[in-house]
Amino acid sequence: MTTHAEIVASLQARWPEHRVAPSLSRIAALTELLGDPQRAYPVIQITGTNGKGSTAIMIESLLLALGLRVGRISSPHLSDVTERISIDGEPIAFDAFDSLVADVAPLVALVDEQRLDGVPMTFFEVMVGLAYEAFAQAPVDVAVVEVGLGGTWDATNVADAQVAVVAPVDLDHTHLLGDTVAEIAAEKAGIIKEGAVAVMAEQRPDAAHVLADRCRDVGARMVREGVEFGLIGRVPAVGGQVLRLETASGPTDEVLLPAFGEHMAHNAALAVAAVEAFLGGTAIPPDVLAEGLGAVRLPARLEVVRSGPTLVLDTAHNVHGVRATMAGLDEAFDFQPLVAVVGMMRDKDVEGVLSILEETVTTIVCTQVASTDRGLPAAELGDLAADVFGEERVQVRAALPDALELAVTLADDAGPGAGILVVGSVILAGEARTLLVRPDADPFSSHGGGDDDVAGEQ
Repeated sequence: MTTHAEIVASLQARWPEHRVAPSLSRIAALTELLGDPQRAYPVIQITGTNGKGSTAIMIESLLLALGLRVGRISSPHLSDVTERISIDGEPIAFDAFDSLVADVAPLVALVDEQRLDGVPMTFFEVMVGLAYEAFAQAPVDVAVVEVGLGGTWDATNVADAQVAVVAPVDLDHTHLLGDTVAEIAAEKAGIIKEGAVAVMAEQRPDAAHVLADRCRDVGARMVREGVEFGLIGRVPAVGGQVLRLETASGPTDEVLLPAFGEHMAHNAALAVAAVEAFLGGTAIPPDVLAEGLGAVRLPARLEVVRSGPTLVLDTAHNVHGVRATMAGLDEAFDFQPLVAVVGMMRDKDVEGVLSILEETVTTIVCTQVASTDRGLPAAELGDLAADVFGEERVQVRAALPDALELAVTLADDAGPGAGILVVGSVILAGEARTLLVRPDADPFSSHGGGDDDVAGEQ
C-alpha cells in the first residue's frame, strides 16, 4: 500500500516551487479536465511580499465567524503538504488528501504528456489543482487563496477573484519578479481582474502607482488602507493586542487580536476590509468581528513553542519581514539577552537580514535547513555573520537540533530574562516546529503527525 509519505514524496519530486515555470497553460489544462472547479465558488485572493499568509488566515477566521464554509490555499507548509489545503480552518485529512491525489492523478498525467511550455506540471500547480477540486467537492461557500509567488503567472491565478487583496509590496524574489518594487508590483497586480474589488494595504509610492494603474485599466474598484479603511490605534495586551479599526461603518470598539506586532494589526485591518468588500461593502457585525479576530491562530508567526527559556518561532525571511518581526518581538517580549537561531536560503538578502538582527540579538547561532539544497550552509552563514556581529557573538551548528540545544544552554546560563528567536526561513521554522511541538498537542493540526510527517519543500 502506498503511504502518505510516499504520495507526498512523489508530488515533491516534481518541478519545485523555487524553479518558476511562468505559464498558466498547465494549471488551466488540469482545471478544464476537472470541470473548472475554481469557478464553483467566489474567490478572495491575496498577494504581497509579506503578510499575505497571516492576512489569509485572518480572512478565513472572519468568514468562519460569519457562518460560511471556507476553503483556504496557503504555501509553503510547515510540516506537511496537507496544511496547504484547509477546509473550515482545518488541514485536509491525510486519507482524504491521498484519495484526492489518486482521483486526480490520471488527469495530471494527461497534462504531463502534453508538456505544455516545455515542462510537465509542477508541484505547486498540482497542489493548486487539488485544492480547487477539494473545495468544489466540499463544497465551500468561498475560497481564500494565497498566491504562491508573484501574481500574474502564479497557478492560483487561473481563478478570477472577486476580491483581490494586495499586502505590502517590497523587494524579494528579485531574480524572478523584477529588480524594482514597481516591477514586482506589476507582477502582483495581475490578480486584479475586470470588475473586481482591489483591497490594498498601504504601499510604497512606486508600488501604489502601479496598482492604481492596473485598477484603472481593468475597471476594478480600489479600497485603500489609510483612505477607506485603516488601523486607528492599538495597545499591547497579554497574548496579543487590542485594536481599534476604521471600517465600512466607521470606527470599531476595541477588539482583541491574539497576535503580536504592529504589522499584524495592519494585517487585521486589511483582512477586515477584504471581508467587507466580499460582503458588498457591508460592515461586519461587532460580535462577529470580535469572534473572528479573537479566534485567529498564526503558527510560526512570533509563536511561543517553549518556556523556560522562552523560545519563539517566526517565518520572516527578508529584510521587510524581519524588520517587522523584530519590532514585534521587542514590544511583546523585551528579551535581555536575545539568542537567535538563524538559517537562510541562498537567494535572500542575507547581509541585510543580519544587519537588522545585529541591532537586537546578543548571540547568533548559525544553522541550515535540512530538507532542501537551497539553504545557505551554516559555515558560510557564520562567516557572513562574523562580518556583521563580530566573531565573538557568532556560533555555528550545522544541525538544527544542535543549534537549538546550544541556544537553550546560552539562554539558561544568561538568566530568566533571556529568550530565543528562530528566524530566517519558512523551512527552518517548520523544521524547528516539528522538533519542538508534539503532534498531539499542536493546535494547528487536525490529524496529528506520526511517522508520515514530511518536511516542507520551500
